[in-house]
Amino acid sequence: MNLKNSQQEVDNWIKEHGVRYFNELTNMAQLTEEVGEVARIIARRYGEQSEKESDKNKDLGEELADVVFVVLCLANQTGVDLQAAFDKKMDLKTKRDHDRHHNNDKLK
Repeated sequence: MNLKNSQQEVDNWIKEHGVRYFNELTNMAQLTEEVGEVARIIARRYGEQSEKESDKNKDLGEELADVVFVVLCLANQTGVDLQAAFDKKMDLKTKRDHDRHHNNDKLK
């Protein structure tokens, strides 16, 4: 996924189909709601909680895509180049965590 293109696609969608971006606090609340929906599916489908009949048809991929959409909105609103930030984070994690994870006996 090219995040720069995704950010542009979301911005185009907002301009074409939306009226405007919700404000940042509203989008933060929306993100929390969407992450909660992901957590509900994970907890019930893969965790120890039983899955309600009404939740069995919920699409995890769709809910994860909702999270990504709102994150892209927040990045656009706050002027964050998410591709650059992600690339920087992956470089940091690679340098910092490679040996740490390979030497972690808990992961073997």
